Amino acid sequence: MARKVFYSFHYMADNWRASQVRNIGVLEGNAPASDNDWETVKKGGDASIQKWIDGQLYGRSCAIILIGSNTAGRKWINYEIENAWNEGKGLLGIHIHNLKNSEGNQCSIGANPFETFTMKRDNAKLSSIVKTYNPIGSDSTAVYASIKNNLSSWVEDAIKIRDNY
Repeated sequence: MARKVFYSFHYMADNWRASQVRNIGVLEGNAPASDNDWETVKKGGDASIQKWIDGQLYGRSCAIILIGSNTAGRKWINYEIENAWNEGKGLLGIHIHNLKNSEGNQCSIGANPFETFTMKRDNAKLSSIVKTYNPIGSDSTAVYASIKNNLSSWVEDAIKIRDNY
């Protein structure tokens, strides 16, 4: 049975790239919000956005942060990372800069979004605990294949890491 996962990404910049990963089909992902649904959620303010995110994270065993050029440091990405970790979910990052967007372009690699989190227990950076993957290949087809071939094992590793921490 496929693991249920939550995908986190910078919507405006990386929606096309994220949809490629979500459509790989080796995992059961959270349903994406349509543009109209997302606009309705945003109109409700921060409390509405938090409630939507919490609902999307519910019942998921792992959160996958799809890292584009400007993913790190975004308010809602940080919220999703913190909540996933605090709820005991597996957590991992995948750099998606070498997947093509809707215009056929790749982008520059983004910073590690786990770098800004420090663990209270031992003062370790979350980035030293959570694995971040930069899929093999410089062209979009090779990167896609690398993600497809490894995604399930990356999720299982992330869940084991979280269970052992």
